[in-house]
Amino acid sequence: MGDIDLAAIEAERTRIRDTYLHEDRPASSARGVHHVALLSSDVERTVRFYQDVLEFPLTEIFENRDYKGSNHFFFDIGNGNLLAFFDFPGLDLRPYTEVLGGLHHIAISVEPSRWRRLRANLDAAGVDYQSESGTSIYFADPDGARLELIADPLGEMYGDRVM
Repeated sequence: MGDIDLAAIEAERTRIRDTYLHEDRPASSARGVHHVALLSSDVERTVRFYQDVLEFPLTEIFENRDYKGSNHFFFDIGNGNLLAFFDFPGLDLRPYTEVLGGLHHIAISVEPSRWRRLRANLDAAGVDYQSESGTSIYFADPDGARLELIADPLGEMYGDRVM
């Protein structure tokens, strides 16, 4: 990977912050994340994991309009946001692979008491995870997509306001 010039990286971060980060920023044109779509190689296994282990209720399942025989299904992750999945029968889906330029992980905020309960659910289900800073748990779903459960409030991260 070569030598990294940390001073140059910090200078660039400062330049970007000074140029683009405004105290009096306008309201966003977006209303929120409608849904993030992932792939599922086994619909029922995905439903059991997200609904039973993570306690995200299944809200709907219907045929994918773009691929006959495929399902498009949704889970409630709070505040009107959804996590969606497609399965593609017959396409021999491979497990998720993290690649540069691709999805790194999805961070989902949960109340601290629920965070502790969900960590116990992961333990009971035998799901390996990495715990960070006492507020984040990183783990993979049944198809390998990386998730984070974070006990920090929306708009905060590790005690810093990000919104």
